[in-house]
Amino acid sequence: MNTAIPSTKTIYLLTLLTLFSLFSFAQSYELNKGWIFRNYKEVSLSGEKLSDPSSVIQGWKPATVPGTVLTGMLNNQEIPDPFFGMNNNKIPDIYTVGRDYYTYWFVNDFEEGIPTGDKQVWLHFRGINYSCEIFLNGKKVNTKPFKGMYIRKRFNITKLLASNGKNRLAVIVYPPDVVGNPNGGQGGDGTIAKNVGLQYTAGWDWIKPIRDRNTGIWDKVTIEKTGAISIIDPHIITEVPGKRETSGIQQPAIIKVSTTLRNAANRPISGALQYRLDGQLVKQSVTLRPQEEKEIKLPDLILKNPKLWWPSNYGQPYLYPMELSFVPNAAKTTSDKKDLKIGIREIQTYWNPHTRSREVAVNGQKIFIKGGNWIISDAMLRFSKERYDAEIRFHRDMNLNLIRIWGGALVERPEFYEACDRYGLLVFQDFWMSGDCNGRWEDPLKKDDQWTRRQYPDDHQLFLESAADMIKMIRNHPSLAFYCGGNEITPPDDILVPLRDSILPKLDGTRWFVDYSNSDAMSQNDIGGNGDGPYGIQDIKTFWADKTWPFNSEVGSVGVGDLESLKRFLPEENQIAPLFTGFNAEGRVQETVDSVWQYHTYIGYGEHIAPYGKTNNLEDFANKAQLVNYNQYRGLMEGFSAHMWDWYTGTIIWKTQNPWTSLRGQMYDYYLDPNAGLYGLRSGSEPLHAMYNPVDGFVSIVNNHFEKRNNIMLVIHAYDMQGKAYPITKVFAFMEPSSVKKIMSIKKQIDELAKDKGAFLRLQLMDAGQHLLSDNFYWLPDAKGYYSGLTDMANCKLDIKVKQITPGEYAVTLANNEHDNIAFFNRLALVDNLTHQRILPTFYSDNYLSVVPGEKKTVMISVDPALTRGKQVVLTNAGWNVKQTAVLISE
Repeated sequence: MNTAIPSTKTIYLLTLLTLFSLFSFAQSYELNKGWIFRNYKEVSLSGEKLSDPSSVIQGWKPATVPGTVLTGMLNNQEIPDPFFGMNNNKIPDIYTVGRDYYTYWFVNDFEEGIPTGDKQVWLHFRGINYSCEIFLNGKKVNTKPFKGMYIRKRFNITKLLASNGKNRLAVIVYPPDVVGNPNGGQGGDGTIAKNVGLQYTAGWDWIKPIRDRNTGIWDKVTIEKTGAISIIDPHIITEVPGKRETSGIQQPAIIKVSTTLRNAANRPISGALQYRLDGQLVKQSVTLRPQEEKEIKLPDLILKNPKLWWPSNYGQPYLYPMELSFVPNAAKTTSDKKDLKIGIREIQTYWNPHTRSREVAVNGQKIFIKGGNWIISDAMLRFSKERYDAEIRFHRDMNLNLIRIWGGALVERPEFYEACDRYGLLVFQDFWMSGDCNGRWEDPLKKDDQWTRRQYPDDHQLFLESAADMIKMIRNHPSLAFYCGGNEITPPDDILVPLRDSILPKLDGTRWFVDYSNSDAMSQNDIGGNGDGPYGIQDIKTFWADKTWPFNSEVGSVGVGDLESLKRFLPEENQIAPLFTGFNAEGRVQETVDSVWQYHTYIGYGEHIAPYGKTNNLEDFANKAQLVNYNQYRGLMEGFSAHMWDWYTGTIIWKTQNPWTSLRGQMYDYYLDPNAGLYGLRSGSEPLHAMYNPVDGFVSIVNNHFEKRNNIMLVIHAYDMQGKAYPITKVFAFMEPSSVKKIMSIKKQIDELAKDKGAFLRLQLMDAGQHLLSDNFYWLPDAKGYYSGLTDMANCKLDIKVKQITPGEYAVTLANNEHDNIAFFNRLALVDNLTHQRILPTFYSDNYLSVVPGEKKTVMISVDPALTRGKQVVLTNAGWNVKQTAVLISE
């Protein structure tokens, strides 16, 4: 007998192998490569024959999965880019050519062997639009109909796998049952809403129709391998009682964990369901009968001194890693595990009787909501983690704290919510209704009357099944704050009542549910009504002087990008600036607008560019539009903040982004290039901010923080158009938490200085260490309302230096000579020196900024290093009175 003692090295390796085996089997991978597709009319084989790996497939084209039929056609150069010019009109619309035209087979060959013992292999679909039949290795997988855009499906394919590991998956995807007539109405003729799916695909006032109505395997397809016991849809609830602070020792929080377990074996299995959080292990013994599926609740965890999740600008959005697993008693391997990120927080809402609107609190602290309305990341459903991250980061950088997901689109993907979790953005999630399609208003463009539309969709049970499934998909995200029955209308009663009273309390009883987005429960004016809007450009003074809905779910404005943005999707012959021609007899704005601009849903700037002087060309128009954009969105948020807790508890801008090349309501374009609206909104939304009321000339300070701010110094300077400084005052201010305070009126001084040519006004806040907390720079019109002094400002030069901090991180210093003029409204950009195209997305700590004489400003720039690798990168700058310059960046 060999009695040799193993070496220390051998023991170490054996220990590693044992630990590895505990977690070696539960795994998944995505089927996102190797797909091919073909129109079903061109396929003679049945699904059983087509999915037989021995069948020869020829003449098929590469498919995009996740993706849609239209995306695949675009990637195969069968259609022109529908986001450019009028190309969308060159693509056949499904309403005209019929559903067969966009009905396609998708096929994928993949390798996966038959597992041994109790091990199981699962096929997951996270989204197919709209219905499908699934075949694997000559067998039909879905024995029941698979229908509905939002339904996730999970199939056990263990017994269907090929013995040699060479498998073929074939899926035929059918378009929505009702495709709708894209007749120019909101959602076309409205019948698109007879499905449980996207409504915007039939066209809206910000988008043209998506020709295939987004038919396809539009979301992820994954293969998951587990043991006999699999974990399905874990549910994490965090309770944070009391009013909390963002720092210091915290009182305990309560963590409640439950999940569904499924036993795929034909014998009972016992084991431990367990999770680890912050070094603590919580476990529950479980026995499941053969083929049993059961929900299991684990013991509550009292977590001492927890790190809490806070919205952006209030505290850190801290995320704990949590590993949830099931370990059978008789096995050395983990049967299944889920890796989760958990944010510990509690969200409350209250009715504020003073404002007559909903008030939101996180961890017991009230939050003034500054939000943006979101449609969808890409109108053709080309989603990616990278794009989600960039878009949510832009919203964080705008100093917003909430994103509302509009009801004509979808329940956003987990990757969207993961980004919101990281960046600290609350989410207001609509379900799939809209006042336009679902009958709130009479509309001659709609096919059916209001009573008929009020009962859309056709399949109410499918709506409820889809809602329940989507709730399970997103409910663990700390960013998810509210559910909403629909956009501007409630669902029908037989959907609303079970959703509100049964499904949500059972699946997620921790969030507030509002029946529709501008409900009486959300907001009421002084006589009890509710609403939203307006949606067009306004005089800045109206944001300060005119009271609107006390929690406005949609209020918006313009959003044209600069010249570089416009050239990306406007054909050269259509690069023509709109021309304001005055007002008609009814007082409505008249503009001459190019047809491609109209197609891309341009919303007019009207008379608001005229005060900057006559526009000479498209570049001049776009540059002046940026001045308007900046002022519009800064003024909007300042006006709401000035009446915080008196008139308002929050507002949500309509809208902050576009999923296609639209010319309205956006802070950055489809290509992720920001316009000046982003930086104006960033300024107006600062958590600690000094601001100027253009109506009464008062300077106010708003403090959104939970803490008092003592010994803040307000510094006010005015400047004439030659850059001469006129110090007005330096005064200490003391701010209560979450409050706004009027400090002083400077109307007389400013009106006098600005009366002839206009003037500049700078408001700064300093702390006790004389560190700059807020810097707000206004340009003000002359006595006649014109910016006459801007038209003949003397040119100015800036000394610009760039220093690389780390790969993709740069510090840019802009220095102005003390004897020069103000360098006004400078636009920085990172550019590929070979193509002369901007590198996108790039993030700037500030942009469209001004530098006064004798001043240095530092701007931090961030870009994914992969976007600059191998490129000669230059930093360009151009201002209102600063000629374009380029600085080569040395890596």
